[in-house]
Amino acid sequence: MTAPRPDLAKTTFGVLTLALLIGSSLWILRPFLGATIWAAMVVVATWPAFLWIQARLWKRRSLAVLVMVVILLLLFVLPLTLAISTIASNAEEVVAWVRMLISQGPPTLPGWVQRLPLIGTRATKAWNDLVAAGVSGLEAQVTPYIRQVTSFLLAQAGVLGALTLQFLLTVVIAGMMYASGESAAAVVRRFGFKLGGQRGEDAVVLAGKAIRGVALGVGVTAIIQAVVGGIGLAIAGVSFAALLTAVMFILCIVQVGPTLVLAPAVIWVFWSGSTGWGIFLLVWTVIVGTMDNFLRPLLIRRGADLPLLLIFAGVIGGLLGFGLVGIFVGPVMLAVSYTLVTAWLRDDEPLAADAAQP
Repeated sequence: MTAPRPDLAKTTFGVLTLALLIGSSLWILRPFLGATIWAAMVVVATWPAFLWIQARLWKRRSLAVLVMVVILLLLFVLPLTLAISTIASNAEEVVAWVRMLISQGPPTLPGWVQRLPLIGTRATKAWNDLVAAGVSGLEAQVTPYIRQVTSFLLAQAGVLGALTLQFLLTVVIAGMMYASGESAAAVVRRFGFKLGGQRGEDAVVLAGKAIRGVALGVGVTAIIQAVVGGIGLAIAGVSFAALLTAVMFILCIVQVGPTLVLAPAVIWVFWSGSTGWGIFLLVWTVIVGTMDNFLRPLLIRRGADLPLLLIFAGVIGGLLGFGLVGIFVGPVMLAVSYTLVTAWLRDDEPLAADAAQP
């Protein structure tokens, strides 16, 4: 008895219909996809903290969800709102402050700068050329860029406004995910099991660990670097220390580092004539700028036991490829791919061992 021939047309139309349904659903949900991905990352990363809070609130899920939503509002929405108002209200003040610095003229560099290896002679020559140009020459070079920077800051305020709405939506979706986290996790693990059996379910668990590891390594490191850097700015008497701390946090999140803010602050302190505070802030900058070299690997290892180079490449590549959310998406994709390939390669080891036996 011959086996029935497969109905190729039926299979093709079934696959096309399924692809059409998935594509249409994603198109309809497209305005919410970014916020949903962010909410899923936040919930997975903070789920142990959520359970800890719930255990201390008489195991009331509703109270724990309310507390986490308030915390997310304080961490995301409130700082962005303050940033928008700060940019809008201080744009002209920043311009006046820069012009005031220019009007004072650059001071003479201390002698020890010239004795620095490699960069001392060049830095001194460039600084002397700047002094020789005088106040009028310096103002002529800088003034054309002041208005451009101001316009850029005001334009970013509008971007931050849209980002605030996106974060509000993220917080709402995260609240719903907190409320039904166990059932959602069970569905995702079941989906992974349907795709690849036990290995697929293990990949889902690994993805969660990778998200938590990146959140610990990238997020906590950024918070610590920004706070410690901000403390140094405040001690040294740098203006706009709070605003610069927020900028440092963003730069640390995108893996640029706090040195981009701290180095100009060191120059400004020397410029104002406070050599002692300038040396202090220079040492502080070196400490803060190198802090992530040992802090980030330690925290990432606590979340997921994966190669540090893999995580770091995922963070940078994900950021360049997918934007800010790629900081989490990139390491997760690389971690899952790495684990699946490693498990696939290990499958051949027992076969090779059996073949080697006489």
